[in-house]
Amino acid sequence: MAMIIYTNANTDKELLGIIDLQKANLPISISKEEALEQGFVTVQHTLDILQKMNAIEKHTIALDDEKVIGYVLAMTNVSKNDIPILEPMFELFQEISYLDKKVSEYNYMVVGQVCVSKDYRGMGVFDNLYHEYQKEFASKYDFAITEIALKNERSMKAHNRIGFKEIHRYTAPDLVEWSVVIWDWKK
Repeated sequence: MAMIIYTNANTDKELLGIIDLQKANLPISISKEEALEQGFVTVQHTLDILQKMNAIEKHTIALDDEKVIGYVLAMTNVSKNDIPILEPMFELFQEISYLDKKVSEYNYMVVGQVCVSKDYRGMGVFDNLYHEYQKEFASKYDFAITEIALKNERSMKAHNRIGFKEIHRYTAPDLVEWSVVIWDWKK
């Protein structure tokens, strides 16, 4: 049985472990069938970007014998210009509202990405990662927010199970449908 430890990313080795796991779950690395059944990640980060984000708020990771087998990336609006593909998401936060206030007016934490290694899925790693993430950030931020491609059904279901609720839906210029979801830590 695996001895999984949930902690913050503190070393470049751990950040490189995130990158390795990320690369294995990008759509270019898996079949369309696997992407539909198991889910996928969209953004590919560099070590430099992960280091910058981690210097602001630590990423949450799951380790099995020092190997990164899951992660939730911590991203604040300080990093909004560091990843060009995510800039439209931050712009959207200035337009959409949550509880009669623009999302951008809150102190929020963006889930930069979440992923669990194939060999560890169905073992509670996803839920435990998010539990640690909440423990780390709920006292400092109003909520966690992210957007999920609707075709990523596994991710949609898992986030709903954790407590994320949809506040907005849109279709991107490439015709991919997205759901903006919030996990309100103040409720």
